[in-house]
Amino acid sequence: MRLFLPITFVIIVFSSQLFGQEMNGFRLKGAIIPVRDIKSGGPPRDGIPAINSPMFEKAAEADYPSDQDRILGVEINGIAKAYPIGILNYHEIVNDYFDDAPVVITYCPLCGSGVAFHARIKDKNRTFGVSGLLYNSDVLLYDRESESLWSQIMGQAVTGPLKDTKLEIIPTYYTTWKDWRERYPQTLVLTTETGFLRDYQRTPYVGYDQSEALYFPVDKLNRSYHPKERILGIEVNGKYKAYPFSELQKSNNQFWDTFNGQKLRILFDKDQQSARILTEQGQDLPSYVSFWFAWATFHKNTEVYKAN
Repeated sequence: MRLFLPITFVIIVFSSQLFGQEMNGFRLKGAIIPVRDIKSGGPPRDGIPAINSPMFEKAAEADYPSDQDRILGVEINGIAKAYPIGILNYHEIVNDYFDDAPVVITYCPLCGSGVAFHARIKDKNRTFGVSGLLYNSDVLLYDRESESLWSQIMGQAVTGPLKDTKLEIIPTYYTTWKDWRERYPQTLVLTTETGFLRDYQRTPYVGYDQSEALYFPVDKLNRSYHPKERILGIEVNGKYKAYPFSELQKSNNQFWDTFNGQKLRILFDKDQQSARILTEQGQDLPSYVSFWFAWATFHKNTEVYKAN
């Protein structure tokens, strides 16, 4: 039996999709970013499944990841956790808690960007999913409570009831499992018991981080460095600066820099290819590690550190 829909319904649905007012079930009208630049990444909403009930084990008991595998490390009030990039490649979001504080760990394989945020927003705990949509090749998250879309690199809601709301960044360390484990012997590590059948020892993005090619367009590609050059990026009072790893490789393992009136201590481990930024008092500052193209696309006026 063939189903016939009223012609007015067909026109409304078609025109809504045609003019980009709805994608993957998300209303885009009134977005603070150009709707024409929001792209479908291929999978539908939650087609890339977030991890909502993460399982952890102690470092001494873990047989995954291997020593040189990359992880995102987060330490809050004495609790240290490691999130293997091999797992994040397939899930992109981990909804987690540190004691009773909700935290969302995010990773965009297309931009090489890993960022952790506090997930209590406007006095309400939020859980996040993968929308299946991209803006400038970067994942758009959504929170299930308000259905707002959030740009990971902007750290901001771009549509929905929470539009314009900023996320609070948590210092995140991109390094090897060996390095993190030595720094935090009591760390926990996210296990492969995710509830999904994936081969976490194989990347679905073979060769991508070495290639100059992008899978999705960006509004302006800055070619000052290889697009996939890793950078450490920071915001200080509304201004942005990038520290390319190739420049840090030419510098001392640690040095001082002053940016927008703030004195910064830059640490770079040339063996582990990991970097962090500290205050004068030795406190970690929230920063981003990402591919150069992504940082430069979102922060077109970024300053760039050059080694002497």
